Amino acid sequence: MPRLLFLGDIVGRPGRRILAERLREIRQTHRIDTVVANGENAAAGAGINARLAREILECGVDGITLGDHIWDQKEFPGEIDQLERVCRPANLDSASPGRTHLFLDCGGLRLAVCTLLGQTFMKMKADCPFRAAEKRVPALRAEADAVLVEIHAEATSEKIAMGWFLDGQATLVVGTHTHVPTADATILPHGTAYLTDAGMTGPYRSVIGREVDPVLGRMLDGLPRKFAVATEDVWMRGVIVEFDSSGTARSVTPLAVPTTSAEAGL
Repeated sequence: MPRLLFLGDIVGRPGRRILAERLREIRQTHRIDTVVANGENAAAGAGINARLAREILECGVDGITLGDHIWDQKEFPGEIDQLERVCRPANLDSASPGRTHLFLDCGGLRLAVCTLLGQTFMKMKADCPFRAAEKRVPALRAEADAVLVEIHAEATSEKIAMGWFLDGQATLVVGTHTHVPTADATILPHGTAYLTDAGMTGPYRSVIGREVDPVLGRMLDGLPRKFAVATEDVWMRGVIVEFDSSGTARSVTPLAVPTTSAEAGL
């Protein structure tokens, strides 16, 4: 059965570096057929550009998804249409540049990939993710053997609701955006693998990827500070899903990989 690895938000240079150092080894060790990763924080924690997208793909990632930081790098709106293995959130305005989904080969089966932005506590304007899923997921399933839906959202309740909403339609529903891995990986009753948040591929001695001291300072006195990307305790985090030819998930396993193989015990 095909094995899919989804990686949580790649944060800055530390996140990109661990991909370069460990991903090909992890693909081989865990017999991974296809890797999809959220890349919206790849550029110093804020957005992505074409050069960094290509760098991530060269590390062994097959498809890149994005989120609410999609336009943080000013050149990216003019670049995204050139990137055939990168997709934007599908529920942005229809006039937005970029692909709304990807089709990838996964162990000989056709995998559709799409991302939806949540609305609760999110600043970026987007259409209702549930109505977007209601329209798009059946259409994608008609063209693919399996469907991965990423729900890029702040509220855990919104992510969990999306899992139940798509149970039996999607192969995997996985949450991103909060950068904090959750411990609720499961297969829902009708065969959809679910995880509220995949965590981040980046530095964990941090406040969701940023240096601790300036974030604490801002919280204490409210004064503006530069939130640099942290550099220590870097991990690759995500989830591995094995599924059958009908697109039904058969196993779901969180992945946590530190910077060196010695730390991982591999």
